[in-house]
Order: sequence, then structure tokens, then C-alpha cells
Amino acid sequence: MTRRRRRGVKPAQVRFYIDADVLGLAKILVQVRPDVTYPGDPGGVKFKRRRPECPIKTTQTDDDIWIPTVTSQGWLIITRDRHIQVQPREIEAVREHGARMVRLVGEESGGTFDQLEVLLCNWRAIQRLLDERGPYIYLASRTSLRRLDLD
Repeated sequence: MTRRRRRGVKPAQVRFYIDADVLGLAKILVQVRPDVTYPGDPGGVKFKRRRPECPIKTTQTDDDIWIPTVTSQGWLIITRDRHIQVQPREIEAVREHGARMVRLVGEESGGTFDQLEVLLCNWRAIQRLLDERGPYIYLASRTSLRRLDLD
């Protein structure tokens, strides 16, 4: 029976990387989506899809290190990091590596449930961003998703 179960499991195609600053959100999402990972994610099986271990091993990895790694995988980044849009080193990493990023904004993105609400209110639009080339940062609130000017 174990052999049969393994045969039915296919590799998951990870498409979303959830940043360390929204780790609670990440741990909820991996329970309902096989295409999500986060720093320190040991991988796992969900919906007959095997999600690989995340190459970012720790939540303490600096932005200018994990951004190129995640971007090289083709993953869209979801974060709440309010400094990402003003720190020159991080903005340069987004530009240089063609990162695709959605930043949860506003007071309504403070707690895990609120972050989930912001994400779900924008989910279909965020999925469409997977087809858009980076670099970009979109700001997501419950009521809007707008592109940030990187210049």
C-alpha cells in the first residue's frame, strides 16, 4: 500500500514564496496549496503533490541573499516587509534579479488572519501576476492591488 501511495505522488510546482515576516500565513497556506513555500520549509506532501524543501533554510537570511535565490526559482514573493521599498540594497536586489513581489500593506495586514484576508481578496489578481515579468512590487490591501514605481 505504501508503494501505491508513492506512485500517485507527483512533484509540486512551487510558484509562491512567503517571506519570513508572514510565517504564520505561510504555515496556513501550505496546508491548502501545494505551490507555496517559506524559509525553513521542510517540504511535504499535499494533494498528492510533493513540495520540495525550501532552499532558504532560515528566517534570518538577509533580503539581498534570499531575493536572488527565490527569484532564480521563478517564484512570486509575498511579504509584509515595509522596509523593502525604501532600502536601497533590497530595491536593487529586486531590480537586478527581476524579482516579482507582492507586499501586504496597511493596518489590516497586521495579524495572520488579516493577512489571509488581504491575500484572498486579491488572490485572482495575484495569480495573474505570475504571467508578468519582473521586476515589480505590488502593494496589496483588502481593497486594492497597485504597482509600486521602482524608480
